[in-house]
Amino acid sequence: MNEALAALARFLSDRIGLSIDMRRHAAIESRLAPIIVECGAANLQDLVARVVAGNDPSLGDRVIDAMVTCETLFFRDRHPFEAMRTIVLPALAERRRHLRRLRIWSAACATGQEPYSLAMLLDEMSRSFLGWRVELVASDISRGALATARAGRYSQFEVQRGLSTPMLLRHFRQSEGAWTINEHLKASVDFRHVNLMSDFSQLGRFDIVLCRNALMYMDIARRRDVLARIARQVPADGYLMMGAAETLVDLSDDFSAEPGYPGLFRRVVAEAPRLRLVGS
Repeated sequence: MNEALAALARFLSDRIGLSIDMRRHAAIESRLAPIIVECGAANLQDLVARVVAGNDPSLGDRVIDAMVTCETLFFRDRHPFEAMRTIVLPALAERRRHLRRLRIWSAACATGQEPYSLAMLLDEMSRSFLGWRVELVASDISRGALATARAGRYSQFEVQRGLSTPMLLRHFRQSEGAWTINEHLKASVDFRHVNLMSDFSQLGRFDIVLCRNALMYMDIARRRDVLARIARQVPADGYLMMGAAETLVDLSDDFSAEPGYPGLFRRVVAEAPRLRLVGS
């Protein structure tokens, strides 16, 4: 059992940077039990052996889906979206008024509630961005979560978590006991399968990156690496949104905290040293 858990831990660490507590073996087995049954594995050890062998990549993806945490809700924590509404988006609307282009990346979007919350917020602020090219990219490591996000269909329980009744009725339609987000909002989000452990530079540069409560499951070295690569894709006046309890202390010098807004950071670019002429 311990060997199987160690092999699983190495697989998850190497593939997606996820650190797991092997002492929680009962919880790990519980998460993987349905896959063990579905694929006909004899036990956890057999499942892990198959995953590590790599003969069936889809099996590895299913294990990753089972092990990653996809806990999310619409307008989660509220304060990040208030910061977006009152600080970030108005500031960028002013700074980008000549370029008239805005790019936002929800880097760990889970089942889509975060990017759809952003889409609803942008819809409410549409007058500030008339004639603009606004791009909203959302990504996740879990293919299962992305399938849910692309469908944009949520249960009554899910929409009750974070959405007011007026907002629900404005942006969703109900059918067969579930709620589906309106087509124009669904079409405004470009969902991608992205592993933050891999190169994501092809996504381009972003004015705002949201990477909330995703890096906390990685070790420090990997957090630093991901943050450094995110920083290279954020311009000097761009923003990074982390979880309210997350800090960048000892992790990154590329962003500075915005006072009064937990989890909100602004890109910092060090000035190049000035040349001093001899004799001056």
